[in-house]
Amino acid sequence: MLDKLAAIEARYEELERLLSDPAVLNDYEKMAQYNKERSGIEEIVEVYRDYKRQLDQLAGAREMLDAESDSELREMALEEVNALETSTEALRERLKVLLLPKDPRDEKNVIMEIRAGTGGDEAGLFAADLFRMYSYYAQKRGWKIEVIDQHETGVGGFKEISFEVKGQGAYSRLKYESGVHRVQRVPETESQGRVHTSTVTVAVLAEMDEVDVELNMNDVRVDVYRSGGAGGQNVQKNATAVRMTHIPTGIVVAVQDERSQLQNKERAKQILIARLYEIEAEKQRSAMESERRSQVGTGERSEKIRTYNFPQNRVTDHRVNVTSYNLPVVMEGELDEFIDELIAQDQAEKLAHSTQMA
Repeated sequence: MLDKLAAIEARYEELERLLSDPAVLNDYEKMAQYNKERSGIEEIVEVYRDYKRQLDQLAGAREMLDAESDSELREMALEEVNALETSTEALRERLKVLLLPKDPRDEKNVIMEIRAGTGGDEAGLFAADLFRMYSYYAQKRGWKIEVIDQHETGVGGFKEISFEVKGQGAYSRLKYESGVHRVQRVPETESQGRVHTSTVTVAVLAEMDEVDVELNMNDVRVDVYRSGGAGGQNVQKNATAVRMTHIPTGIVVAVQDERSQLQNKERAKQILIARLYEIEAEKQRSAMESERRSQVGTGERSEKIRTYNFPQNRVTDHRVNVTSYNLPVVMEGELDEFIDELIAQDQAEKLAHSTQMA
C-alpha cells in the first residue's frame, strides 16, 4: 500500500510541475486534463502526507519513551504514543478506503426515472413527492434538474417522470436511491382514515457518452409523434416527441419535453445509451461479485429499500437499518443521513472483499 501511495504522491508532484509549465498553461485541453487528474488524487495525497507526518511523530515519541527515566515524563510520552497510534491507525484505514477502485461513473450526471407502482392515484402522488424531494436535495448540493419526460395522473401525481440531474458527483450519491420506495399513509380520498401502502420505483442511470457504449442505430426503431399534455391532449401541432425502441433488448425510451424533434432524438439517444450501459455493468457486477451480492450499489430494484411512514413520522432505510423520525425534513431533501451510511457500508463491504482477494 505504501509503495502505491508513494507513486501517487510522485504523480501529484509531477502534475504540479506540469501545471506551472508555460507550454501547458497555453494549452487549454492539457490544463483541464491535468487539473482534473490532480483534483482526483489530491485528497489521497493530503491524507498520505498527514499519515507520514504522524508516523514520524510516533517514532519520535517512542524514542522519548524508551530514553526517558523520569516517571512523570514517561507517562506523558506514553500518552502521546497511545494517541498517535490511534490517529495513525485511523489514517491508515482511511487511506485503504481512498485507494479502493472508484466507479468510473461516479462523476457523471444522472438520469433518474420515477414510476408509480402499486397503489393507484396514491402511488402517483407519492411519485410526485419523491420528485420534489430529489429536487430539494439537488438544490442543496448545487445541482441542476431538467425534466426529460413526464406523464401526469390528472390529480397532481405522476404515472412516471424522468429527469436529468447535472452536477459534480451526482451519480456517486444518487446511485443508492435505485429501488422500490414504499409509502404508508392515509390518502386524501380515504374517508375512513385507513392507512394505505403504495410503492414507487426509482431508477438511477449514469449519463454516458457514445464513446462509453457502442450503439448501432440500425438496431433502433425511431417513431415520432405529437407531444401530449396531462389527460392526453396535444400540446403541439408538430410531431416533435420521439420514441426509440432498441430491438435487441426491447428497451423503449420516449422523450417529449424538448422543443424540437432533433433535441428530443438526442436526449432519447442519451437515455438509451445510459440504459444499455447499466445492463452491461450489471452483467459484469453479477459475474465479478457472485460471492458478494448485496443491495447496496447493485442497482437491484425488485425489493423495497426505504419506507416512508407518515402516521409514525418515520423514514426507514432497510439496507442499513437507519431510521429518521423527522419525515417532513427528509421529504424536503435531507437525505445525507441515509446516503452517508450507505456509502460507509458499501466501502466496508468492498474493503472486506479486497482483503479476501488479497
